[in-house]
Amino acid sequence: MVIQKNMPVSEIVKVWPETLAVFKKYTISIISNDSLEKVVDESNLTTILNELNQTVGSSEITCVEGG
Repeated sequence: MVIQKNMPVSEIVKVWPETLAVFKKYTISIISNDSLEKVVDESNLTTILNELNQTVGSSEITCVEGG
């Protein structure tokens, strides 16, 4: 996964503008400098992370552990 729960929401949108639709879908403020895990309910975090990464074309398969 490229997008991780400790990343600030505003930075995610800055780097991957296509994620804006996902944030709008879940009514998450894109101006927040808080990490995704701080602004998303824990019960939805995995779902949203998966959707964000799918949007940018990333998965665990496309990433190398540790980098």
